[in-house]
Amino acid sequence: MRLTGASRTDAGVHALGQVASFRAEKPLAPAVVQAALNATLPRDVRVLGACAAPEGFDARRSARLKRYGYLISRAGVGSPFLDRYAWRVPGPLDVAAMCRALGTCRGKHDFAAFQAAAGRDRMPVCTVYSARLVERGPLLGLVVSADAFLHHMVRNLVGTLLEVGRGRRPAEWVAEVLAGRDRRLAGPTAPAHGLFLVRVRYRIGLFPGRGRLAF
Repeated sequence: MRLTGASRTDAGVHALGQVASFRAEKPLAPAVVQAALNATLPRDVRVLGACAAPEGFDARRSARLKRYGYLISRAGVGSPFLDRYAWRVPGPLDVAAMCRALGTCRGKHDFAAFQAAAGRDRMPVCTVYSARLVERGPLLGLVVSADAFLHHMVRNLVGTLLEVGRGRRPAEWVAEVLAGRDRRLAGPTAPAHGLFLVRVRYRIGLFPGRGRLAF
């Protein structure tokens, strides 16, 4: 049996709303599949729901929107509970400048400048439907929704935005990076442990549950 995941995640990345599909040789009750998998999987992986999909459904190819979140902690002292899930960047950040820079990335663009390696993905063109920064105390979250994501795209975007937030680059610089289509022009790659696959959406309402990134 071949299992197809909706989106790849690097080592250290978290998934709140991963979706997977497979073709069974005989009819299986979704509730039975869910219970059997949860009895077998390690404790840090859980199947939150299961359902029968229509013929031809593919968890990766049928996806219409994916949402990722990245969590940054500006706390001066690290938390033994949070540091596993947030990149700690102590000190002030110019969030307003970061928001202006982020606005450049909305819409349909060639994101080659934020791609991990040229040629790893077929086409570096993606449509970003929404991108926003949310503050909750010392926490700063980036939430991005798009029709597709390149390898390391969100992590490279975070590293680039932090160059602006730290005052090393002006907000307008991100537009230049995007237009340059050269990974060497962008900022560093943010660590994997702050990244979450939040949700995958399809045209058909198969999955009523949704991942949430709350802070």
